[in-house]
Amino acid sequence: MGMDAGAGEKPNENVVRHNLTVDRQARIGISRQRSAVLWFTGLSGSGKSTIANALEIRLHQAGRLSYLLDGDNVRLGLNADLGFSEHDRKENNRRVAHVARLFWDANVLTLVSFISPFRHERETARQLIGPDFIEIFVDTPMAECEKRDPKGLYVKARKGEIAQFTGISSPYEPPENPEIVLHTDRESVAESVERIVALLTARGYL
Repeated sequence: MGMDAGAGEKPNENVVRHNLTVDRQARIGISRQRSAVLWFTGLSGSGKSTIANALEIRLHQAGRLSYLLDGDNVRLGLNADLGFSEHDRKENNRRVAHVARLFWDANVLTLVSFISPFRHERETARQLIGPDFIEIFVDTPMAECEKRDPKGLYVKARKGEIAQFTGISSPYEPPENPEIVLHTDRESVAESVERIVALLTARGYL
């Protein structure tokens, strides 16, 4: 039976990590893949979710087990209590990184589609996952993102109706050494997907 922390006790004082018998290596042994966390980052409207969704379709059709953690979907559930302050954005990314690690441990090819504007938070996720963390920078110019504006967010942000909007009233720190850089203003979704699949194949994940 679990124990509730009493007055004056530290929250994690009675929590001990259990070593489980079936681990990631055991799961790899019965599958045709090796898990990785593919972390898509970029401005709103850059094409992150579109490419991640197309990649998951491709993986599913090839019989690979995958899961897509989409920024909006996670904010509607797990992170519904968070806003868009710098503190809440950091907490948003922290939670997602830990969820992604659980999927990685289950040997699932995990696709994370989040703006994740701060370099430090992405590096924290990389440290948590380790060498199977693949950062994918969807490097789409701001002008192109505003032209697309699929949710009408840039229009609202320019009018001051959305506070702390990445790229307008809140900074975006681009990756310094991502594994892949995609240019959606110059290449098709299919071409972007092929580049990612080629990397996964070359590294032995598929």
